[in-house]
Order: sequence, then C-alpha cells, then structure tokens
Amino acid sequence: MKITVLLGGTSAERDVSLASGIRIVQALRSRGHDVTALDPATGVLSEGDEQALLAGRVKAAPPSLESLRQISRTALSPALGTLPAVREAEVVFIGLHGGQGEDGTLQALFELCGVRYTGSGPMASAIAMDKDVSKILFRAAGVQTADWVMADRGEGGRGMGDAVPRDVPSALHPPSPVPLPSSNDQRIAQLGLPLVVKPSKQGSTVGLSIVKEGSQLAGAIEEAFKYDDEVMIERFIPGRELTVGVIGDVALPVGEIISKKEIYDYEAKYTPGMAVEEFPARLTDEQTRRVQEQALLAFRALKLRGCARIDFRMTADGEFYCLEANTLPGMTGTSLIPQGAAAAGIDFPELCERIAVLGLRDERR
Repeated sequence: MKITVLLGGTSAERDVSLASGIRIVQALRSRGHDVTALDPATGVLSEGDEQALLAGRVKAAPPSLESLRQISRTALSPALGTLPAVREAEVVFIGLHGGQGEDGTLQALFELCGVRYTGSGPMASAIAMDKDVSKILFRAAGVQTADWVMADRGEGGRGMGDAVPRDVPSALHPPSPVPLPSSNDQRIAQLGLPLVVKPSKQGSTVGLSIVKEGSQLAGAIEEAFKYDDEVMIERFIPGRELTVGVIGDVALPVGEIISKKEIYDYEAKYTPGMAVEEFPARLTDEQTRRVQEQALLAFRALKLRGCARIDFRMTADGEFYCLEANTLPGMTGTSLIPQGAAAAGIDFPELCERIAVLGLRDERR
C-alpha cells in the first residue's frame, strides 16, 4: 500500500506523536509498504529528519505552550487535504495525538476531501476527546465511571467558580444540570477528597493534578485551564490501573500499569523504567471477561472505529471504573497498545498494518 503517516502536529502531545509516528513509519516499511512521513507542522520529513527522530526519545515534560504557539503559526493543517502526500496515499495513518489530530477536526477535513484514514470518524473522535460527554455516554451504556463536575470559563458559559454535577444512572434518566453554589468547598463536599482535576479535552495526563487538600483545588483548576476551556473535577478512584486495547471490535489482553509515581502521569508514561506494564494483567478469568466486556461497551457507546484504548481503575472490591477512551493511543516504545497486541501474538509491524487495512477497508468513508 501507499501510506502517509501523520506525526508531530501542534498539540501538547507533539513529542509523543513524533516518537509514535516514526516507529509506525519504520514498521510499515518493514512490511513492504511505500510510506511517507508527514508532520502537519513542518511538512514531509527528510531521511535526516527521520534518523534524528529514531535516535531521540520523548522528554519528561510536554513542550511549552509558547513553543507550540510558534509552531502553530506556520502549520500546514488547513492545506493538508490538498497536499500530494495526502491525496496520492491509499490510506493516511493518523499518528497524531491530541489537538486537531484527535478531536475530529482533521477527520472531518479528510471526509470532505475523500481521503481514507485510520481510526474513528469526526463525531466519535470529538466525543471521545470530550471527557464530559464521554462519561455521560458511558453511564448511559452501563459502563461505570467516577462521579464528576465540570467547570468552564468560556465566553457565555459558566464561570470558573460554577460547576454542573453529572449523574446519569441510565439512558432513561438523562442529565439534569443544576448549578452548584460557586464554591470549591461545595465541590469537595459533593465529591470528597482526593480529587482528580484535568482538562476535559486533553490527553497524556497533560495538565492533570491530584488534589488531596481543599487548599490545592483552585491552583489545580487554574493549571488545567492552561490547556483547555473546560476542566473536569472527578472523584479519585483508588485501585489498580488497567487498560484494554480494542482493534476492530476485538478486545486485546488486559494490561496493568504499576507506576513508580503516585499517578501514571506524562513522565511515567514516556520515560523508560518509570512504570511496569504487565500483559496480561494478573486477574481472574471472570475479572478479565468483565473488564474486556466493559471496554467493548465503551468502544461501541462512543461509536469508535479502528483502534482505541480504554482505561480503567479496579477497586479493592473488584469494581471497574472507566477513566477514558483514547482514539489515537500512543505507539512509542513504552506504549500500551503495542504491548497488549504482543500479548495476543501480534508484533508491532503487523499491528500497524492491521490498523492501516482497517482504515483502507472502511466503507463508510
């Protein structure tokens, strides 16, 4: 196949995407495909560019917001649909993370231009990127997720001091947003401590904080607002960190992440040795069946396609809580989807080829 791999981009997950994308490029070439590497921020990568990426690794922290703003000023994103590297490809493998690569914007552009691409469509990508909407749909589909409230400071929206409770027991009982008093004390009273505070539409734990004391909440909210116009305040679920990859409509072996830090944050995810991942996770057959079932329910509830990763917490009493769905999961040397595939007997080049073939054969495009 003639394949163009998109990598890099202008989101806070740019470095992760570069590390993922260059591995995808090499893997697909090893399967005999004609592959072009394209960074929407800079253009087609030269051989020297590719070699430099292969020799590097993901830094311990994401790029600064100022550096991302500078890259965005010259980005090629608006013209992507007309570039020869895109128009002439049989399928575009989207190896971007976060931002317009993952929120449905790029997918909508490709749909308009008649370009075949990997992964979920525009609506599903946008929904999965919005953690608030995702959690509403999870509960409607019978997928358990932690209680949460939202804060936003968008024009015409709720102020930073206001929040909307989200409690959707079933599809028969849609949410009835009722403004809470504009006080962080009220949020704490409703959800309890500790809390997880994170941007609603961001990945790789960028901007995420764990709040253990009430005095920390305002600062955590402000930090998350640096990356998004909406912030989620969520009840912290103690327990084991689990993940389930889905390819097509098949759940991969369950993995467990044991981080050397308190949370599986950006540094722990992309720094070798900062976390131990076990595939398959040490679960009973019944627990494995249940969490894979929940992952498939979540996948279908958001109308995802291609490849995705669904993350969970498992409490001490064996309850599973879905954290989020990732429509463009990382494919770096420490990433989870490749490890889950390997546990199922699928090596990395074959995994990349399967994802590309799913995109090529998607008749809805």
